[in-house]
Amino acid sequence: MLKWLGMATVFTTIMVILQFTAVPVSGQTPSETAWGHPNLEGIWLDVYDTPFERAPELGDREFSTAEERAERDLARMGSSGRNRRVTRGSQQDVAGAYNAVYTSAKPAGPRTSLVVDPPTGRIPAATKEAEQMSQVQREWRLMLLRNTETCQYDARACNGGEYGPPSPHRYDVAPFYNTNRMNRHDGPEDQSMGDRCMLGQTPEFRGFRRIVQGEDSIALGYDTGQGQGYQRVVNLSGNHPLSQIRLRHGDSRGHWEGQTLVIETTNFSPKFTFRAGRGGPESGANRTLVERYTRVDAETLEYEATVEDPTVWAAPWTIRQQLKRQSDQENRIYYEPRCHEGNYGLPALLVGARVEEEEFAAGRGPDPFSLDTATDFGGGVQ
Repeated sequence: MLKWLGMATVFTTIMVILQFTAVPVSGQTPSETAWGHPNLEGIWLDVYDTPFERAPELGDREFSTAEERAERDLARMGSSGRNRRVTRGSQQDVAGAYNAVYTSAKPAGPRTSLVVDPPTGRIPAATKEAEQMSQVQREWRLMLLRNTETCQYDARACNGGEYGPPSPHRYDVAPFYNTNRMNRHDGPEDQSMGDRCMLGQTPEFRGFRRIVQGEDSIALGYDTGQGQGYQRVVNLSGNHPLSQIRLRHGDSRGHWEGQTLVIETTNFSPKFTFRAGRGGPESGANRTLVERYTRVDAETLEYEATVEDPTVWAAPWTIRQQLKRQSDQENRIYYEPRCHEGNYGLPALLVGARVEEEEFAAGRGPDPFSLDTATDFGGGVQ
């Protein structure tokens, strides 16, 4: 009991420290830029942990009670998560070596979900075509796991799959443009965007973003974790290019509506989908994104994003975040992503895969397709 109370005290202390909102940022900027636009410049962060979609039992309730937020914080403290140990030395045990000690935690936020429209706080139903494409991807990834312990012992990552000998289709070209991890490592194209130092989707709700304003354009720099991120440029004039031109993060055009910056983004590439790797439908070339940034006060920026893709969802949907300004001085040296880990990790992963193949061919090692190198065994197919 005393041990549990001690852990609770430590966790509560951490949560208090993480309340960045209580720390004022020195050196406030003017309310307008030199060009007369509302000043949105700075480094901004959503300091809370908020579920993306609302739990169905909460109905249309947009905000949590103080008691519910405390329960969420305690539940995360008590969850073993990636610290869970299984048979020592097993594949599952090794897969959990990068445990939750290295994962920071934000305090539970006041909202019950980031999604605010529909009022249920849940993304609208997917179209039949989008569901079918999602199933094609899942079946492909399950096929590559077929001969692993993950399927042999009915782990959650193999839900819908079956255990058996390696599939004869394991060397086929994937029937889709891959952006997520699969249980094959023939080349970079078999790896996730994270493995390839290309994390980040538009819109992006994680990490911090840095806004720098010019007279005719605005730059948005995003941090997506693991030393990764990307840059967007929002043009404040001109039109979207022809539909044949497709870009990873789309083409963004902005304008001012009073104190609000409104950004419309189209011309997305079908190869870099939104909501990828989350086990559901993914939005590609037909996506239209409308974002709104409004300065609430010196320390707060309200962000709202509406996503529309009639080929994927039955209706548009909207998320809302309140971003808190972070110290320019304390973050002065972190203005660009540096994916050093991935720059070394990806070549090493591919070299390791070739060594495993050579060992198997020489009769000195297991079939590489009997090893799960794509999931965490207990979770879903990444």
